[in-house]
Amino acid sequence: MCLRLVLWILLLSIVIWSNELRNAAALDQTIRFSGYDWHIRSDQGAPGDNTWAADNVWLDHQGHLHLKLAYRDGQWTCAEIALTRRLGFGRYEFWVGGRIDRLDKNVVLGLFNYTTPDIGPDGTNEIDIEFAKWGTDSAPPGSYTVWPGKLSSHRKSKSFDFTLSGDHSTHRFTWASRSIHFQSLHGHRRNNIYEYAQWIFAPKAYAQSIPQVPLPVHINLWLRDGQPPFDGKEVEIIIRNFKFTPQ
Repeated sequence: MCLRLVLWILLLSIVIWSNELRNAAALDQTIRFSGYDWHIRSDQGAPGDNTWAADNVWLDHQGHLHLKLAYRDGQWTCAEIALTRRLGFGRYEFWVGGRIDRLDKNVVLGLFNYTTPDIGPDGTNEIDIEFAKWGTDSAPPGSYTVWPGKLSSHRKSKSFDFTLSGDHSTHRFTWASRSIHFQSLHGHRRNNIYEYAQWIFAPKAYAQSIPQVPLPVHINLWLRDGQPPFDGKEVEIIIRNFKFTPQ
């Protein structure tokens, strides 16, 4: 009887251990994109009190990243990846596929650096390129935002209107200790041809107003305040390439 009990406890422990491993793997899924490892988000929470699903992130046969807003099992689900390492000053470039000038007014695409708890609280240490109308049809679809390195400063942003000439666009920010230079361009390119938006943020109090420490990169596609797309349609965006050039 004691031997049977020991064997039963051992079998139960193995089952529990196996389930814990599967759960840990589900929470720690990664993807290899543009030469970097990225965590795939799979949980519930901000921004927008959304549901984030790993099934909404995948690579195609060309290695391009796909992000999808999908309606599954009676709910809308979003997509996000985050770099597993932190990058510092340099040029961050994203090649985007999709008509980001025509996104539903409840849909948001974010290309950004974001703080971690050891660096600072939410509302600090963030550099954003976002495409969203924030629920308003007449709002410009593009924005650049810098969240300060310290809470004593305020965020600064610049919105811009645009119409793409096709499905391809390039977006980048060049982050230095004293300034951040944002750019958006038609097509996929390394040069500055066909630029349609740009902003140079160079405050006098740069040490407080600009993040000064390395940060992980995030790419996400989500819903404003968790509200479904106004037109009820699923959305898919392709990121064909990410490139970081250190300074």
